[in-house]
Amino acid sequence: MLNEDEINKIKKDIEKEFPNDFALQQIHIARKIIVRETEMKGLKYLEYIKLLTKDTEKIQ
Repeated sequence: MLNEDEINKIKKDIEKEFPNDFALQQIHIARKIIVRETEMKGLKYLEYIKLLTKDTEKIQ
């Protein structure tokens, strides 16, 4: 999981890239966080998404 500083850096970078579109900022922030967490776990993007899906199914 990313720490608060890493998340804030991602937010600042995305806000500069899309200054007038809050919805687009949120999408790209989420995407960047997922990609970074994927890299930290040494997984491929789709492997990580499948892992998250399995965790969600266990909760339901």
